[in-house]
Amino acid sequence: MAPEVFAHGVAHQDQGFLTGASGVHFAPYMYLGAKHVVTGYDHLLYLAGVIFFLGKLRDIALFVSLFALGHSITLLLGVLTSVHINPFIIDAIIGLSVSYKALENLGAIRFFDPKIMVFTFGLAHGFGLSSKLQDLSLSNDGLVTNMLAFNLGVELGQILALVLLYWCFTWLRRQPHFESHARGVNLLLFAAGLMLFGMQTVGYFLS
Repeated sequence: MAPEVFAHGVAHQDQGFLTGASGVHFAPYMYLGAKHVVTGYDHLLYLAGVIFFLGKLRDIALFVSLFALGHSITLLLGVLTSVHINPFIIDAIIGLSVSYKALENLGAIRFFDPKIMVFTFGLAHGFGLSSKLQDLSLSNDGLVTNMLAFNLGVELGQILALVLLYWCFTWLRRQPHFESHARGVNLLLFAAGLMLFGMQTVGYFLS
């Protein structure tokens, strides 16, 4: 079940379009990029951890920009240069990124500056998607433009998701006993990341 249920992948109904498309399809690729983020639970879990304690929009913009930069670099690099990493391995790292951020929020660990880690894990998340796109054998006709459109859609979808997450966390900060709620939420994030890591690891050895 791991490849189907826990993969950082592309929906089956979209794979037919991607494999058959030739030439520039800017709007459809942008839509698929936004859809990938909005429906990508591993991506959203990590972003939730990143902005959980960030109350200022300036700080959120900085951290999310670093993540987006890393994500964009490896997404484009992976697809355009065919740099390939085993999807199970990279998705296991993505699961660990969720757990790491949760532990960082809980004050349990801090190996490096959080900004460096956000950028680094952004690189991993980008490779996670590029590895899936490479498996679809995309047409080289219009590939650069289509990938730029896809990446733009990823960033737009990310903004939409962040608006909702920011609203939820702002509301949560106003509630009594916020500290206990924060601990509970980040423990759940840690557990979710660990579960993703475990499922992808099992998938790797069974594949």
